[in-house]
Amino acid sequence: MTKKLYYESAYIREWETRITRRLEREDGTYLVMEETAFYPHGGGQPCDLGWIDKIPVLDVVQEEGEILHRVERLPEKEEVSCRLDWNRRFDHMQHHSGQHLLSAICLEVCQAETLSFHLGQDYTTIDIARSDLSQAQLMMLELEINDQIYLNRKVTNYFVSREQAAALPLVKQPKVTGDIRIVEIEGIEYNACGGTHVSATGEIGMIKLLRAEKQKGHMRIYFKCGYRALNEFNAGMEILGSLSARFNTGKEEILDRIAKWDQEQKQLQADLNTVKAENDAYLAGKLLADRQGSLIKHVFADKPLKDMQNLAAKLTEEAELIVLFVSNADNKLVLAQGGKSGLACGAFFKQYLADYSGKGGGSDKMAQAGFATGEHAMAFYHFAAQSLNQSAEE
Repeated sequence: MTKKLYYESAYIREWETRITRRLEREDGTYLVMEETAFYPHGGGQPCDLGWIDKIPVLDVVQEEGEILHRVERLPEKEEVSCRLDWNRRFDHMQHHSGQHLLSAICLEVCQAETLSFHLGQDYTTIDIARSDLSQAQLMMLELEINDQIYLNRKVTNYFVSREQAAALPLVKQPKVTGDIRIVEIEGIEYNACGGTHVSATGEIGMIKLLRAEKQKGHMRIYFKCGYRALNEFNAGMEILGSLSARFNTGKEEILDRIAKWDQEQKQLQADLNTVKAENDAYLAGKLLADRQGSLIKHVFADKPLKDMQNLAAKLTEEAELIVLFVSNADNKLVLAQGGKSGLACGAFFKQYLADYSGKGGGSDKMAQAGFATGEHAMAFYHFAAQSLNQSAEE
């Protein structure tokens, strides 16, 4: 049985101990030590990382009361010095205590019990038993939670018997039969929990609720605490500063400036669409005049796929034609037909594209494809033109 130092104090960062077992498994080398402050995976909280005799600890798991440490390699001696990755540990402490506080306030203010907790590297969430949560309610929750942080309420943990636990106002009675570890936030809640926590709510720093979204009939709240929340704020300020410089305006006027810019872009797009339509009408007339037989084919230097599709649709609406376009800019190809040519564009692509490293598909009327290289695109273009010409002659 490994002595769990993280239950004595979550603030132990360095200690000396002795290795009691070494295990070789398929996924790596594991050590068991007489005592450890490395917290294993459990209760929604990831494991601690750090070093054993300067050897990186890669993973920590618990099996039948023993704490197993997966290491990069075996230490040379039995007596070892251990050190936690303190930044990671304290981040977990801030977020786990923050989750307890958030869950307690959700229960008090929204009458919503917490169903699950996830502490990830990129985001932290709780799922609560509520079907909706407005932005105004989210802001109210955030203010109430941070008020409790500023009050710097004491956070303590201790073990009690099952009978003692039954007398406490726990949100949910634990299923374990032995001693039960209680985490108490002074004046807020009692919770059965095995994780690592700060000693007072002030150490959480702050809680920023990022958003709430529906998840399987419940609400999932995304949040960050402490240094993660500070980093989130700094990242947002950097983006805001860049936008302010880009639009040459103060931060408080950015939204108005973006709205004006959006209107300008919409007008420019409308003007561009008009010019494109006029150009397509001219180009359609030229292609129709220059065609030989029922096939119109053309190689564009830089025409986007959408524009080729629009032009092909315009042509096939006006006459019983087969249209074959390719663009050298992005190695895209369009095949379209109008009338009773007997050609099924999608089926033609399905039959031959793979021979030219192409991918695509479509309907009988129109299909589109993309190619890995320009050489493949042009090879298919020439093959298709020859095949379609032959079919038209027959």
